Amino acid sequence: MRIEDFQERIFQFGKQLGFTEMEIYSEKVESLGCKLYKGEIDSYQTSETLGVSFRGKMHGKMGYAYTENMDEDSVQYLVNEAKANSLLIEEDVQEEIFNGSEQYGDHTFYSEELNDVSIEEKIEFLKEIEKEVYAFDERVTGTNTLSLSSAEKEKKLVNSNGLDLKDRTNHIGLSVSVIVKQGKEVKNGVFSRVTRNYQSLAAREVAEHAVKEALSKLNAESADSKNYSVILRNKAAAALLQTFSPIFSAEHIQKGQSLLKGRLGEKVAAEHVQIVDDPFYGDGVRSGNFDSEGYATRKKDVIKDGNLLTFLHNSITAKKDNVESTGNAYKASYKGTITVAPSNFYILPADKELSDLVAQVDEGILVTSFSGLHSGTNTVSGDFSIAAGGFLIENGEIKTALKQMTVAGNFFDLLQQIEEVGSDLEFSLAFGSPSLLIKELAVTIE
Repeated sequence: MRIEDFQERIFQFGKQLGFTEMEIYSEKVESLGCKLYKGEIDSYQTSETLGVSFRGKMHGKMGYAYTENMDEDSVQYLVNEAKANSLLIEEDVQEEIFNGSEQYGDHTFYSEELNDVSIEEKIEFLKEIEKEVYAFDERVTGTNTLSLSSAEKEKKLVNSNGLDLKDRTNHIGLSVSVIVKQGKEVKNGVFSRVTRNYQSLAAREVAEHAVKEALSKLNAESADSKNYSVILRNKAAAALLQTFSPIFSAEHIQKGQSLLKGRLGEKVAAEHVQIVDDPFYGDGVRSGNFDSEGYATRKKDVIKDGNLLTFLHNSITAKKDNVESTGNAYKASYKGTITVAPSNFYILPADKELSDLVAQVDEGILVTSFSGLHSGTNTVSGDFSIAAGGFLIENGEIKTALKQMTVAGNFFDLLQQIEEVGSDLEFSLAFGSPSLLIKELAVTIE
């Protein structure tokens, strides 16, 4: 059955059963995943999925259901299942089926150029990267990961109030982990990126980044455990921002799970810190012209000049706070229920390169990566104590790689202690940051 006919049948049957308002959300996803090992394809898979969710209001309560099939039986199932689920809802504030925003963006998040890259070309690109990895340095002994993924998604939202929206996106993801060995010492280096710009990926540059990072970790030394000035390199800073991003969600605020509660309009970060939520970011994995409830998305300043300007809202949290939704209703897939999440959430870059930040530090630590982020953090209190990798800085220069260390502090304090913001913005999926110079953090080194 065509999706248009399916929608019409659901609305007809839903009305017969007593639903007063209804919505259909559909996702069509085509994806490719490929891994390479020693010149041969280690794993390869393609898939195409279509999922449909139904949301309907009956007796003032909202019911949900979803399916992967579009036939007459699925029409009956969706509507009856949603009716049964609506009887279980006990929320004080009920969801609504949205009538529509006055105006929507017309941004394009689909790259025709990427679409024209064949599967064969993508596999050859992986093979070229592997050749460059082994050719770069004789100490390279192998790869932990050499994988490429790509996906194309079309999402539609149609409701009984006349709303009819569609967005189409695509992207390619690359992950490379290289192993080097020197004597008995074994280290690895990583390159990862998700982008729509296929031309921005060059095999030689990818290999060079991963191998150089692995080699830089050799001959690691120890150092005194104490408080240091710390530079969080871009992706490490982005990972920390991602971990603590729930503190900006109105859901968490209203549940008392964020210390930012009651602080709108206050200074919560250093004055040169700007954090934005940008659904129109060109390379963003969560870019879109509308959110999961059909509200028009918009770019917004969350923190500007260090001041907290807004929390992120969907319609339910907005109604509770008597404000407008910020267009941040989100569900991970057609199967999910609606929650609150950022789109592309990042710290705006400034002018200084990473080398400029390093040059400002007499004695400090450059943190290049974190591990165990979720187990070592408390998003309510802001406290963190996280295993990290990185380098010792002395007299404005990177001196040596450091053995395993633990970096500890408080995220709310960290925002206030950002002394400099770099220019090297990088994203880890939907979260981005340039490198950040932090006044002081506690560092314990093995």
